Amino acid sequence: QVQLVESGGGLVQPGGSLRLSCAASRSGFSLHIMGWYRQAPGSQRELVATMTSFGRTNYADSVKGRFTISRDNTKNTVYLQMSSLKAEDTAVYFCNAVTYGNLENYWGQGTQVTVSS
Repeated sequence: QVQLVESGGGLVQPGGSLRLSCAASRSGFSLHIMGWYRQAPGSQRELVATMTSFGRTNYADSVKGRFTISRDNTKNTVYLQMSSLKAEDTAVYFCNAVTYGNLENYWGQGTQVTVSS
């Protein structure tokens, strides 16, 4: 089992920035992929960004150039730096982790990000 705890969500004005954090209960070195997904009301959950333990990243086209994912395996934590936020970035953001071997998926409880003036 892996517990994931997100933090850093909130209300921000368009054009502003936020940094999300997600702390895992297992060593980051044992987690193959860590990343972020989001779900807006009435929409399906979608990928935002992921990073492998080797540092390979993958971003949704809608956030490229604005969001940056990073992880600190020594702190078992993955981050999402969000800049130039838009109203359409409003969603619940979920942390995700995939283990090595069985490729088990784990999810955090989600943190709300609201972009509004």
